[in-house]
Amino acid sequence: MPFVFKRLALLASIVALVGANKAQPAEKEHAKFAMGPAEGFPSHQTSQKVTIGAAPYDTADTALTAFGKLNPYQHGILPVLVVIQNSTGQAIRVDRIRVDYIAPDGSHIDATPPQDVRYLNGTNRPNVITGPLPTKGPKIGRHKNPLDAWEIEGRAFSAKMIPPGESAGGFFYFQTGHHSGARLYVTGIQEASTGRDLLYFEFPLRTK
Repeated sequence: MPFVFKRLALLASIVALVGANKAQPAEKEHAKFAMGPAEGFPSHQTSQKVTIGAAPYDTADTALTAFGKLNPYQHGILPVLVVIQNSTGQAIRVDRIRVDYIAPDGSHIDATPPQDVRYLNGTNRPNVITGPLPTKGPKIGRHKNPLDAWEIEGRAFSAKMIPPGESAGGFFYFQTGHHSGARLYVTGIQEASTGRDLLYFEFPLRTK
C-alpha cells in the first residue's frame, strides 16, 4: 500500500476512535462525578509518560459519590475506578485495554463487562402456584434488579483513545471482595501511530 494511503488509513482510524471517545452517554440527567487526576490517587503508577491511578469503591461513602443510592459492593460487585493520564506527545489507544484484579494469593480476576453486571444479582423469581388456581392469590411479578442502573454502564470505562495531554477514566467491575494486599494489572494500551504495546502496569490497589 502506498505511503500516502497508509497515512490516510491511519488518520481515518484516529478520527473514528476519537469520535467514539466523544460518544459517551449524556450525564445531563444525572449527578456529575469528579474522578480527579490520575497522580492524585494513593494507588498510581507512571511508565513511559503514562500515569494510571485506581481506587476501589468498596464503602457506602465512596459508592454514594459515583452510584448514588446504589452500592454495588453490597451486591457482590467491586467497582474499581481507573483514570489514565496521557503525558506523551502522541495519542494512545485504550480500546483494547485489559484490567485484572490480582488477589493476595496471586489469582487473577477478570473484569466483568459493564453490560453484564445487571444480570449478576438476578431478579426475584415470581411466586409459583401449584394445584388448582385460587380465586385470589398473591400478585405475580418481578422486582427490579438493583444493579440494573444507569450508573453501572454510564460510569464504566469506555474511552477508545486518549489524545496527548489529556486523560480518561471510568469503572471496571469485579466479582470479588476487596482484599488488603490486592494489586491491579493493566495491559493492552497502545501507541496510536504504531500499534506498539506499552509496558504493563502493576501496582497495589489501596483505598482512595
